Amino acid sequence: MTYKVSVFLAGDSTVQTYEPEHAPQAGWGQFIAEYFPDEVRFVNRAIGGRSSKTFVGEGRLNAILEEMREGDYLFVQMGHNDSTKSRPERYTDPYTDYRSYLKLYIEGARGRGAIPVLITPVGRLHAENGVFLNDFPDYCHAMKQLAAEEEVFLIDLMSRSLDEYASVGVEEARSYFMVSVNGTDHTHFTETGAERIARLVAEEVKKLPIDLFPRA
Repeated sequence: MTYKVSVFLAGDSTVQTYEPEHAPQAGWGQFIAEYFPDEVRFVNRAIGGRSSKTFVGEGRLNAILEEMREGDYLFVQMGHNDSTKSRPERYTDPYTDYRSYLKLYIEGARGRGAIPVLITPVGRLHAENGVFLNDFPDYCHAMKQLAAEEEVFLIDLMSRSLDEYASVGVEEARSYFMVSVNGTDHTHFTETGAERIARLVAEEVKKLPIDLFPRA
């Protein structure tokens, strides 16, 4: 098949594609192509444990940029691992380092004639008194600030995912996460959750003025 455009995914374990032996653990990036036309190729370079800083430091962003062509897209969801103060090699301050690293993704994509799209961190399963909470508010805010300043498309996946969890309730939302399998993991998705999040991302992309879906 001749692909019209490629969409590269840069992200963490909530986005990455998992091998079958890790099932039912999954990332939304392994299902996202199901919601797009066949001529759109998704290249999922997301990998667990990376922050905006370590993804760059390990050369993963440069590897994407080397493969990228004019008219391609770079979707960037970072923030979960950036917030880990106990892991200084990953940690970024939301309003300084995090913004600076995100700018490298933006400038890198634009330098290749590609289109960057920033995606706020996806919500975890964290509810108090029936209300789902944003565990990364400063990172979401910093990303939104940067997107506005740099005139970059932004998908607020944090808000969309929390709304989704609220709409189905705590018990059903629990089935989206690996805690429903192992009793401990409120961050990583089951295949059920990953597919649902992929659908949310696709719905948000459809709202953007970008050429990834046929227009009526």
